[in-house]
Amino acid sequence: KTNKMDDHIMLLMLMVTISLFLLILSRLYYLMFLKKNTTIKERVTPAKTFIVLGSGGHTAEMIKLLSGMTLKNFSPRIYIAANTDKMSEEKIKAFESSYNPDSGKESFEVRRISRARNVRQSWLSTPLTTAWSIIKTMLLVLRNQPDLILCNGPGTCIPVCIWGFLLKLLYVKETRIVYVESICRVKHLSLSGRLLYYFADVLVVQWPRLKEKYPRTTYLGKIM
Repeated sequence: KTNKMDDHIMLLMLMVTISLFLLILSRLYYLMFLKKNTTIKERVTPAKTFIVLGSGGHTAEMIKLLSGMTLKNFSPRIYIAANTDKMSEEKIKAFESSYNPDSGKESFEVRRISRARNVRQSWLSTPLTTAWSIIKTMLLVLRNQPDLILCNGPGTCIPVCIWGFLLKLLYVKETRIVYVESICRVKHLSLSGRLLYYFADVLVVQWPRLKEKYPRTTYLGKIM
């Protein structure tokens, strides 16, 4: 009798495991291939927003984008930058100060994450730094559970967006991912854009040719 009971328990556990696996697999397929690219619905309350910054022109383009937004609807704002990117933090603090001189009225902070691989870093040590970057990003996303992730191309946005997508996949939080492709991309999506093509809720392009080539994207004209 004990053996039969154990067999029934094992069979039940196996059925539950298979059912959960199929549920997650079907939701993954739905989110990546069936769910149509949609705009972000209007909210009654402000959206906790992750904004991913990047070195070079990424942060400058992001500031242009933010300048045209009603930032009180995206609060608190958590800016994410690589731990080696000092300039982006300075630029975003200057922008926030000019937008809202009285910092007590608006809530924002800058959080840093490790790069998966630094310039000229040895490939032997890359797996360790990559693993550490993934763990730190996971903790940041899980602790804050943003309503929205806004990014425009830096490589640091990939792990942030993937963890945000997993929150949605596992029914933890309906985190929306909005990726805005750089205006410099005329014929092809960037590597980040191609990686997030099936994960982003909205992938905005600024050239009609890109919309024709990548039908899941949203063309809004030149916005940055």
